[in-house]
Amino acid sequence: MAVTDVQNPLLGETTCGSLLQQLQQIWDEVGESDEDRDKMLLQIERECLDVYKRKVDQAVKSRAQLLQALADAKVELSSLLSALGEKTVFGIPEKTSGTIKEQLASIAPVLEQLCEQKEERLKEFSDVQTQIQRICGEIAGSLSLNDQPPVVDESDLSLKKLEEYHAQLQELQKEKSERLHKVLEFVSTVHDLCSVLGMDFFTTVTEVHPSLNDSTGVQSRSISNDTLSRLAKTVLALKEDKKQRLEKLQELAAQLIDLWNLMDTLDEERCLFDHVTCNISASVDEVTIPGALALDLIEQAEVEVERLDQLKFSRMKEIAFKKQTELEDIYAHAHIEIDTEAAREKILQLIDSGNVEPSELIADMDSQIIKAKDEALSRKEILDKVEKWMSACEEESWLEDYNRDENRYNASRGAHLNLKRAEKARNLVNKIPAMVDTLVAKTHAWEEDRGLTFAYDGVPLLAMLDEYAMLRHEREEEKRRLRKKFHEQVNTEQETVFGSRPSPARPLSTKKVVGPRANGGTNGTPSRRLSLNAQQNGSRSTTKDGKRDNRPVAPVNYVVIPKDDAVSHVSGAEPIPSTP
Repeated sequence: MAVTDVQNPLLGETTCGSLLQQLQQIWDEVGESDEDRDKMLLQIERECLDVYKRKVDQAVKSRAQLLQALADAKVELSSLLSALGEKTVFGIPEKTSGTIKEQLASIAPVLEQLCEQKEERLKEFSDVQTQIQRICGEIAGSLSLNDQPPVVDESDLSLKKLEEYHAQLQELQKEKSERLHKVLEFVSTVHDLCSVLGMDFFTTVTEVHPSLNDSTGVQSRSISNDTLSRLAKTVLALKEDKKQRLEKLQELAAQLIDLWNLMDTLDEERCLFDHVTCNISASVDEVTIPGALALDLIEQAEVEVERLDQLKFSRMKEIAFKKQTELEDIYAHAHIEIDTEAAREKILQLIDSGNVEPSELIADMDSQIIKAKDEALSRKEILDKVEKWMSACEEESWLEDYNRDENRYNASRGAHLNLKRAEKARNLVNKIPAMVDTLVAKTHAWEEDRGLTFAYDGVPLLAMLDEYAMLRHEREEEKRRLRKKFHEQVNTEQETVFGSRPSPARPLSTKKVVGPRANGGTNGTPSRRLSLNAQQNGSRSTTKDGKRDNRPVAPVNYVVIPKDDAVSHVSGAEPIPSTP
């Protein structure tokens, strides 16, 4: 029960009785004597009395302060009501009753409200009068930064007086706004014009009025009638100057472009004057880039035009012939024949006669170059196939020369490379008929589409292909004829050698065997290999002294030549053109 009285868990706080009970328990545990306990209790009593005395003194002082505050509040309330022009204020009690705090609490909200109202009213009066003073100075043109702020009469802060000031200020603000808007428009226009013309903006506006120059530190701009009039004149003068400079610069830019095109000037050199040519078609209002119409820029353009004009006639022939060379190169790569001498003579005549402007001559040649490029592009696919066809024909010609080489199978240096090339060449030669057919179809389609003849270096391509097909057909026929004749000769030789054996008692016939001649075929065409190498194969031959060699007609190791090898011998018998 004693522990419970020390601290009431329901109240959550410690009382004096509980503390005294806790102190007695501690004394019992420690073993304090009754005398010591009485001394301590007496000391506690005295300390409590001191605390009560201090609290009473404080209460007396507080009451005196509250009474003084209540008196001051009543005096201040009367003063505020008089200054604000208010006879009475809702919320003030008519009779003073109740405690001091209650009376003070009833007056305090009203007093606080009136104080706030006074401060706001003073601020409003000060602001209004200050603005009226400043605007009047700006309109009169006598604005001074050293002017003292107006003094507000605190004895008359009524709403009626404030409304009078507000009405006056509103009229002045309206007039100032209109004037300031005009000034700012003029200043902004002057700034933009000076920037484009490359002029000093601050110098220009300072000449009108120093207050318009922000760098001078003047906070308020002049809005007087004199300032507005001078700004308007300045803007008109700058606009006229901008118009004249733009016309001059556009004229110079047009001359530069004509001269550049005439002399085929490089892009790197043209880029140096992009700031001049970029405004060639711009209107006066569209030119807004700073320095675009500066005097030094116009002078630079004039010097460049004069320099190029002097070079124009001295380089006219060089430029024209350069264009003609470009045109000739395009036609040459496209395998189109043109009369270059006549074209160059015509150019010289035109330049020397002076009947044509250099720019018109160059423009006409540029047009011819564009047409030539278009025509070359339309021929590219066919020309690529012609190049492949001619390359295949060259390989075919090499293969024929290779087949006519009697030592091609010898183990010489590089022989294996020639064998590989020969194999690739045979594969490529087999594709030639398909190449020709494709070329013929493409060429026919091209000619039908454009109504022109496709010429290759002045020769109709279809005629070249037809001639090649005819030659190839004749060559194949000749190969077949020689192959047939070769087999007939081989069979004749075999019948002669092995067909009937002579009697041992009868000597060998000295009759000459009909066969291929050593120096040519039986049809008189030159063929080194149609003799089948009579000396190597042991066939009969004639010695230097005219006597016949009676050695055996066929050697022991005689082997019939295979068909492929025979074909190669025959193909090399008579060279036939294989390229157009």
